Amino acid sequence: MKDKIIGFFDRLSPWFDKMGTNPYLQAISGAMMSTLGPAFIGSISVLFIVLMSMVPSLAKFSNVVSLLSKVNTVTLGALAIYIAVLMAYHLVRRLDEKEDPISAAIISLLSFLIITPLGPMADETMGIPTTWLGAQGVFSAMIVGLVSARLYLAIKHRGWTIKMPAGVPPMVTRMFEALIPTILIGTLFILIDFMFSMSAFGSMHQFVYTVIQVPLKGIGGSIGAMILLSLIQQILWFFGIHGTNVILPLVTPLWMAMDVENLEAVQAGLTPPNIVGFAFFNIITWGGLALGLVLLMLRAKSKQYREVGKISLIPALFGITEPVIFGTPLVLNFDLAVPFITNNTISLIFAYVLTRVGIVARFKGVQAIFGLPLGVHGAVQGSISIILLQLFIQLILSPLLWYPWFKRVDNRTYKQEQEAEKAAD
Repeated sequence: MKDKIIGFFDRLSPWFDKMGTNPYLQAISGAMMSTLGPAFIGSISVLFIVLMSMVPSLAKFSNVVSLLSKVNTVTLGALAIYIAVLMAYHLVRRLDEKEDPISAAIISLLSFLIITPLGPMADETMGIPTTWLGAQGVFSAMIVGLVSARLYLAIKHRGWTIKMPAGVPPMVTRMFEALIPTILIGTLFILIDFMFSMSAFGSMHQFVYTVIQVPLKGIGGSIGAMILLSLIQQILWFFGIHGTNVILPLVTPLWMAMDVENLEAVQAGLTPPNIVGFAFFNIITWGGLALGLVLLMLRAKSKQYREVGKISLIPALFGITEPVIFGTPLVLNFDLAVPFITNNTISLIFAYVLTRVGIVARFKGVQAIFGLPLGVHGAVQGSISIILLQLFIQLILSPLLWYPWFKRVDNRTYKQEQEAEKAAD
């Protein structure tokens, strides 16, 4: 049976490898990961606004609150702008390294702004409302970035550019080469914007949000979908396939948009509408719950596992679990397959239930930076209950989930070591 399962995944492995290296998925992943800096700054700004509102003595610092609100507006409130630029940039880099990704990114930004409706300001001038620049415009930005980048490359590859003579500075050459693609792609999005303005939706943003983003949130933004995706991710990891590269690009835009919705609600003094999200997934499944296995290894009978535990402890406290994953190893280790595949899922269900019943506070959606130590990683959500939840999952629940499976393996390995020592004598 084991050989049949391995054979099945061996046949699927090339397909999953192609998914993991797919330039479009890599572009989505790269673009979303590149927004974590602005998202973190915006998240912390909202967190400070909330904390200041809870302390009456800080009410006099209204200028600081205004500044932090501004920071949030130009980071999380403008997330779609960053995504439009980064999506085109990363896709061009992955499809053709010889082409200029900066020009493609500028065209994508132009196209995104073209389809974004204007609105009247207080002084009767026209401005860009932030409605479609934040979470609600994320999927429109993705579509514009991918489409404009692909069209940019198609135009360049067909030679529809202005050729400059030799000796012209490269910067000037790139500017003229991008001129025709800019005109053609810009004109296309002008027509698209005109057609949607004549429809019942009023804009491409409203169409994408209504027809794509909202239904996807209902399907992929549920705890059931998160559980399923977590299981698939860990199964792929078990068979040596980079499950994170295959799965997360598909859902990161959706989950990050849900986090932004939470932060917007928190800033408005409301309860976060979403229990799950990208921050929820990252904090609850921090380090793949491998820290519990490392802690058990430190008290193992077998010398082999004690050494792996010693080497893996410090990295594991910062969420870096490759030493234990590959030092044990966990890949294709059927003795530890069940906890390796299911621990994340169990922790997600556990955290969801506690949050649902109100024992643990809802996540504000603050994006934590990878590499923060245990506890601090959960502290960015601004709630002691979330810190305690992460500590409980990592230090108590995780060892309990690993224990029966590891105990059996440790006893067997210890017995083999003893037999080897007797044979050597």
